[in-house]
Amino acid sequence: MPLRALARVDLGAIERNSARLAAVAAPAQLCAVVKADGYGHGAVPAARAAQAGGAHWLAVATAAEAAGLRAAGIGGPLLVMGAVSGEELDQAIGARADVVAWDEEFVAAVAARAAGTGVHVKLDTGMGRLGTRDPREATRVAEAVAAAPGLRLAGAMTHFATADEDDPAFLREQLAAFRPWAAELATAHPGLMIHAGNSAAALREPEARFGMVRCGIAVYGMDPFHRDPAAHGLEPALELTSYVAEVKRCLPGQSAGYGRRFVAEHETWLGTIPIGYGDGVRRGLTNNAEMLVDGRRVPLAGTVSMDNVTVDLGPDPPPRGTEAVLIGARGEQRILAEELAARLGTINYEVTCGISARVPREHRQ
Repeated sequence: MPLRALARVDLGAIERNSARLAAVAAPAQLCAVVKADGYGHGAVPAARAAQAGGAHWLAVATAAEAAGLRAAGIGGPLLVMGAVSGEELDQAIGARADVVAWDEEFVAAVAARAAGTGVHVKLDTGMGRLGTRDPREATRVAEAVAAAPGLRLAGAMTHFATADEDDPAFLREQLAAFRPWAAELATAHPGLMIHAGNSAAALREPEARFGMVRCGIAVYGMDPFHRDPAAHGLEPALELTSYVAEVKRCLPGQSAGYGRRFVAEHETWLGTIPIGYGDGVRRGLTNNAEMLVDGRRVPLAGTVSMDNVTVDLGPDPPPRGTEAVLIGARGEQRILAEELAARLGTINYEVTCGISARVPREHRQ
């Protein structure tokens, strides 16, 4: 009998996606983003696969994530991209990770603790989150890093807000704001790593590649433009499966699930699949998704509950124990994370990040 829920991760796909992105970005280096447990795929095995595919750098959002990678024996340059508190700073430094700065107070805090820590200065060119909007202040921060005896001025960076959208106008505005500041800083500090491009920018905009691209979603074989990863030569690395635990005849007027959100209009057979929102199958997919059962698409029937969903198997049901695929491909049929995201009105990132910790991950090469 199969597991009630299982996320299979193809590490070979992550390696090949990384090799594809590294080739596209060259001569820029590839930084593989493995935050949020590798977007739900498993940070440590994903990091190893990405490095095998040509990723020179790794990036995470938190100091704890950096420490977790180092504890697992992951080497190589590592960048903590997010905000870091005083307590977290000690953890980041202990993990031999570079950090990101945008004010001189933080630079002083790093300098008081560190010996040789790399610092990347962030200019906010339009994302409106972390970083200073003032290029003069960003330059002062960079010079403070360069002057501190215990620090290395390692990089200059920004982040794009709309690189995944069809209209490139704002992306180009951000590039126009970032390029002269970064060029001036690189002239004053030869060898400085300039980086800005995420997955979407790396694939669509050569001018955004600079010395390094920071790719996350594309490393895992998902489309940064929210359509079809195959259009960019990417392979989805994750599939999510369960099985048919029960098969039940359903007569006209009979219902399934909380709130009777499915009431049969004609005689059919229902299958109960033991996976639910406790595993990351969002309740918003109620009557709003399909699964692959025995190689064919069948619709969800009724409310997604915490531990179970039901599907309409039609007049010719398969036996109990038959595999059910929520994300993945079987034969000619496939269900992408992008499809589920579109049904939910969200993005593919949230679909895989939302697969909960109670779903085992099985990593295959």
